[in-house]
Amino acid sequence: LLMAAATPLQAAPLTVRTGESFVFTLKNGQPANARKVGATAKPAKGQILVTVKPLMGTAMFMTNKTGVAYTFRAEVLQGGKAVNARPCTLPATDRPIFEQWQQKADAVRIGDFKVARKDGSC
Repeated sequence: LLMAAATPLQAAPLTVRTGESFVFTLKNGQPANARKVGATAKPAKGQILVTVKPLMGTAMFMTNKTGVAYTFRAEVLQGGKAVNARPCTLPATDRPIFEQWQQKADAVRIGDFKVARKDGSC
């Protein structure tokens, strides 16, 4: 019998299209184990929930149930081009944050999560 070796999935930035929601964990600072969920989903302990909506341009909502505050990189994707966006710190609390950009985006790509100071900033 031949046995296929399982190769672990590489963690990489996550692209969330407008209208989508995902829950994920973090591995080496990148989203991992991402799975698409409904807009009313709640993250489990150790997960982060992200939703991107076409609201006042583009809006992103995130809820962090990891217990650790993070800074992260966000890029607004529009017409095949990526524009760096400046998101606020994702606090360690499970209260959602709201990010808004004037551009009407096709998607937002997030990654490069790093542990932040407790107080955080924008």
